[in-house]
Amino acid sequence: MDEATIEREGDALYLAMRERRTLSPLTDRIPDLRVEDAYAISKRFLSRRVQDGERVIGKKIGVTSRVVQELLGVHQPDFGFLTDAMCCKDGSDMPISRTLVQPKAEGEIAFVLERELRGPGLTHADVLAATGRVHACFEIVDSRIADWRIKIQDTIADNASCGMFAISEVGVDPRGIDLAACAIEVRKNGATLSRGVGAATLGSPLTAVAWLANTLGTFGVSLQAGDVILSGSLVPLEPIKAGDHMEATITGIGSVSLRFV
Repeated sequence: MDEATIEREGDALYLAMRERRTLSPLTDRIPDLRVEDAYAISKRFLSRRVQDGERVIGKKIGVTSRVVQELLGVHQPDFGFLTDAMCCKDGSDMPISRTLVQPKAEGEIAFVLERELRGPGLTHADVLAATGRVHACFEIVDSRIADWRIKIQDTIADNASCGMFAISEVGVDPRGIDLAACAIEVRKNGATLSRGVGAATLGSPLTAVAWLANTLGTFGVSLQAGDVILSGSLVPLEPIKAGDHMEATITGIGSVSLRFV
């Protein structure tokens, strides 16, 4: 794909985000769009946010659970970038009505690294050794693609459909925790909404983080100390609106809550 097309599509996604509107799927307009082209568009999208003063603080891994893959019709993981402007404090009011277009909430486990992770060839043990703590997390996914009509190339270009996120105020050392067996309960407006386990994420959240580090490593890119890594949803996506309150509790890790305004 030529640079002019990459810039045009990345800029269109950026403006759609800023103006809170949707676009037709990229794959409708560019039927031969490759995954590699979609990541180039995503980087252009990110560069516009960085120009606005946003700072990259980590990455998210998307489309890791079977239930989300079936819901979206996307059957391989992807990744996007996290910036400081996407992060909300645990227990705070998240301003989705002013910032997002068609948000959905998902509960997951977030990793905060204390050492660099550079692939390829990394294992679960390598991920654990590099992780300082894990947190309960809400990622609020959002799509600038109309009606969530996405193929893998669409969601990659759209920063892996990332909107905002929050992690629990307190994290825990992951060593000694069976992350695949951790149970999550998500409550919405006081009622239990869904339950899941860590194994919903590619068999283990450690597998997801290793996949990300190994994938980036093939391009000479590493995950850095201090990075926040969202490892993927453990439960079905849940549409949300202003006025909703949600809480997620993960056994052995903790709880995170948000009110949406």
